[in-house]
Order: sequence, then C-alpha cells, then structure tokens
Amino acid sequence: MKTQIDHLVVVAKTLELGVQWCEATLGVTPGPVAEHAPSGTHSRLFKIASPANPLAYLEIIAINPDAKRPANAPSKRWFDMDDAALQAAVAKAPQLVHFVANTSDIQVARNALKAQGIDLGPVVHDKRHSRRGVLQWQITVREDGQRLFNGALPSLIQWGKPDAAEPLRLHPRNSLPRSGVTLQSITITHPTAVKLQAAFEAIGLTGIAVETGPANITATLHTPKGLVALQSHGI
Repeated sequence: MKTQIDHLVVVAKTLELGVQWCEATLGVTPGPVAEHAPSGTHSRLFKIASPANPLAYLEIIAINPDAKRPANAPSKRWFDMDDAALQAAVAKAPQLVHFVANTSDIQVARNALKAQGIDLGPVVHDKRHSRRGVLQWQITVREDGQRLFNGALPSLIQWGKPDAAEPLRLHPRNSLPRSGVTLQSITITHPTAVKLQAAFEAIGLTGIAVETGPANITATLHTPKGLVALQSHGI
C-alpha cells in the first residue's frame, strides 16, 4: 500500500470569492470549474506538485447555490461544509480546512484505521468528465460529513476504477498546467499528536511533521508572491 498527499482543501463561502482570494494570496488563477453533483458543491483546481509531492494540487471548493442534489445524496456535505463553525470561519475569508491522501488500496487503508478505532466512513464512488475522458475515483466520506482530528487526518482517495491497470492516468495532475506554485511542506500540531502519528503510520503516509499542540494544519507553498503559509487554525 502506497499513500501520499493528493490535494489540499480550501473552503470558500462562494467560488468567486475563492478565486479572488487565490489571486490575491497566491498570485495565480485556478483552473476551470468542476461540479460535484452528489454533494452540491463545485471547485476549481491548480497544480502544486513538487518532487516530494508529485501528485499534489490545491482545490478551492464552495457550496454551489444552483446545484440540485440527487434524492439519495448524503444528508451532510463532505469536509464539514455544512458545519456552522466552519461556515462562519470561511465567511470571513477562504481557509485551508483539510487535505486528502491518495492510496493504492483504499479498503486496506480504511481497515487499517478502523483497527485503531478510527472510522473515515464508507467508500463513495464518484466521477466527472474531463478533457481527457471520464475521471473516476473512490473517496471516504462519513455520513455526518465530518473531518476527523480537526481536519488533520486526511480523507482517503483512490483514483480510477477499482481494477484499473493505470489508475493515475487521468489524475488531475496530468491535465493541470504548471501554476508556479509548489507545495513545500505540511506540518501539523494537534492535542492527540501521538494517535494521529500512529494513524499516519498505519496507512503508510510519511513526510508530514506531527507535534503536540493546538490543532492546526500548516501548508507552506512557494508562490509567485514568495513563501505563503496557509493554516487551518483548528477549524
């Protein structure tokens, strides 16, 4: 099982405000809009890959006010996007709230966490059309929509169909152009750092510094505006 950083999640009150924040803070304009019908959200992406994080991109996501969610959609959106405290925080400014880890076997990784008493929720299959074909993936989404450890434990994603010979062929990193932004590091502080570190080790996720302290994710990016540190502040 191989697990690595897939993408950062920045939630915005509206996608338009997210784009404005991105241009002002990071000096780049994200890519075109992608729709997520089951969750009633939409997002814009841009590549932040680096040698240490070759798959990495950043997702700016917001609730789509025009979306009509299917009748069988979960009652809560992913990434705590229906949470009042998170909504109050991103109403002030878009904010880093979470990250997602790409794994080669999502069921094995999910079960490894369940053995530690951590439930990321069921594996949901999703897809969307891209310029290169139909992009398919599996992702862990809890029924209550919650992130765990204040967002510091990543959701898990596995790209492609379960039996795909080349699961990363249509990964967003292959269609997104270079943005001039690269992910330098992710560091985490959390009151339960020991348990969080054990969870990372259980799924084979390395290269992330975890220390005991107030809940926070810090993602340091090299950008056209210099080094920029995005923080979650425990939201």
